[in-house]
This record gives sequence, structure tokens and C-alpha cells, in this order.
Amino acid sequence: MSAPVTIEPILGRYLRMEIAGRPHRLYVEEAGQGIPLLCLHTAGADGRQYRGLLNDPDVTRHFRCVAFDMPWHGKSSPPAGWWAEEYRLTTESYRGLVMTVAAALRLDRPAVMGCSIGGRIVLDLAAEHGAELRGVIGLQSAAYAQGYYDLGWLHRSDVNGGMTNPGIVSGLIAPQSPDADRWETLWHYAQGGPGVFRGDLHFYVDEGDLRAKLGRIDTSICPVWMLTGEYDYSCTPDLSRQTAEQIPGAELTIMRGLGHFPMSENYAALRPYLLPVLEALRARG
Repeated sequence: MSAPVTIEPILGRYLRMEIAGRPHRLYVEEAGQGIPLLCLHTAGADGRQYRGLLNDPDVTRHFRCVAFDMPWHGKSSPPAGWWAEEYRLTTESYRGLVMTVAAALRLDRPAVMGCSIGGRIVLDLAAEHGAELRGVIGLQSAAYAQGYYDLGWLHRSDVNGGMTNPGIVSGLIAPQSPDADRWETLWHYAQGGPGVFRGDLHFYVDEGDLRAKLGRIDTSICPVWMLTGEYDYSCTPDLSRQTAEQIPGAELTIMRGLGHFPMSENYAALRPYLLPVLEALRARG
């Protein structure tokens, strides 16, 4: 007898909207109801990374969890004319994208959780839009990360991006992570468009140094939680500690047995660290 068919509670839809003055078709998935929780994926990937969170009834009974594919990523196509330009993510464009999506979905003072580049931009959002947010959660979050390889290899006609991109990030996954989740995380990277991973890392490595902004974050208005996996040589625990020390009131936890992609490489291991944070967020009202 075959296994029964189950339908996940995740709903997907497309938003036709303007972003930075250009028409876009943006793909969004969500599940749950309650406090809006906007989830930001990592560089070169897409919103599928939050599949575990969106399927967790202990989260979705209290939170409206929303994960969208950034333009150029996943099911969100680039805007018309993309073939004549080079994709480059910047602090300003990333911040504007998140706030534009929140407004389009009419999210009332959402909490924002992001990983890697998403964990970086939530710090900028706390500094620039703290009063409009309920709080931010940074997964693998640091105000700055120094590059450790030549990013040019990520956008060359003589290099297979579908093999190179997952190969580069494979070592950032903790050895304890289940094989199925590890390889699905890498599969997302294998599907990225040409130059998209490189364009995201323009923000992460070249342009998005937020160290000078940290002193502007008021955690009494916008609380900051940081959850960093111990197996990460991109956003290392030390980089997260240095960042947290510059934000009075920020709460940092180093997570055992997790790497750079906690929500997708091993959601079961992330969950015991994340649920108390979400409960603290609920307690703030």
C-alpha cells in the first residue's frame, strides 16, 4: 500500500508590484496567523530554506510566517531588461526591498528574521526602521565579514555555476546535519541564475559593512536576537560576538551542531534555540 498523500499548510502566490520604480513579479510563501514574521533567505538561494519553519505548527499557531524569493532568485524573475545589466545587491536596495514587501503585504510592525545576508540586513533595518518593527532575529548575523576567496569565480562563462556555487558553500554546513537536508540546501544553490550569488556577495563582502551603524540600534524599541551556529567560517561565532558587543541589549546565542544555514540544513536542531526567542517576542505584545 502506498503512503498517504499529505498537503502542507504552506500557501504560495505571486505579487505584481513595483520595487525601486520597476515592475516585478515576486513569489511569496506563507503559513500561519498572528504576529507577522518576515523571513529572509541567504545569498544565492531562495525562500525554500524556510520549509521547516513554515511547517512547524508550534510556530504558525502564533505567527504569520512569510518567506519571499528576492528578485532574481527562485521563482521571482529579474525585472525586464535584466539581460542588459549586472545584478548587484546593496544595503540601500536590500533595505528598500524588505520594507516594500512588508508594506505590500500590509504587515503590521513585522518581526524580521534573516540568515547570512539576511542576518546582516536585519541589523540595518533595526538601525533605520526600528520603530516600525517588533524586533529582528539574525541567523548567522554579523555587521561585517571579510571575503576569503576570489568572488570573480562565481560569474564566469568558463565555470559551471551549478556545481561551483554549492561546492563553495558545502563546507559551511555542520557535519551533524542530516544528509537529506544538507543536499537539499546545496540543491537550492545549484539552481541559482548566472551571477546572482556573486551579486548578493557584493553586499555581504564588498559594500555592506554596517559596523558604524550598530550604535544607532535601540533594543528597547527594536529588540535584537542573534543565533549563530558554531560551524561557520563565513560568519564565525567571534564575528557575531563582536557585533553583539556593539549593540547594547542584544542577545546572542552560539548554537551547537549547526552551521551557516540552520533553518534549512537542520531545522530540528535550530528549533530549540528559536522557539524561546519567538516566545520572548510574543511576550512583548
